[in-house]
Amino acid sequence: MSDDLFLRARQAMRKAHAPYSSFPVGAALRTTDGRIYAGCNVESVAFPEGWCAETTAIGHMVMDGGGRIAEIAVVAEKLVACSPCGGCRQRIAEFASAQTRVHLCDAAGGVVETVAMGELLPRAFDTTSLS
Repeated sequence: MSDDLFLRARQAMRKAHAPYSSFPVGAALRTTDGRIYAGCNVESVAFPEGWCAETTAIGHMVMDGGGRIAEIAVVAEKLVACSPCGGCRQRIAEFASAQTRVHLCDAAGGVVETVAMGELLPRAFDTTSLS
């Protein structure tokens, strides 16, 4: 992964609206054709109506015509290696493959660990589950 993806995720994290948890998160994804989309978490006083950073980034991608995710970086201000929550893992899987790289990042130091989507969400519920 090039630093640009981490830097975009960290930049997005700084825009997070997290007044209740004080837990800002940023994510940036790169599509298979090279486009980059970033997002931050947006909390709402009406729990659980907020958005995760990964969901926001995916929403930006979809609004720009969609695509497939080649890699995604996730960073949180208060975690050394921020991993997507279960809901975000499912949303990422919708636009990814089992080989898609997920970069777990530290806000100060960059990528701490890279894992394949298939490791984060083994036996994912996907379109073949609906057949």
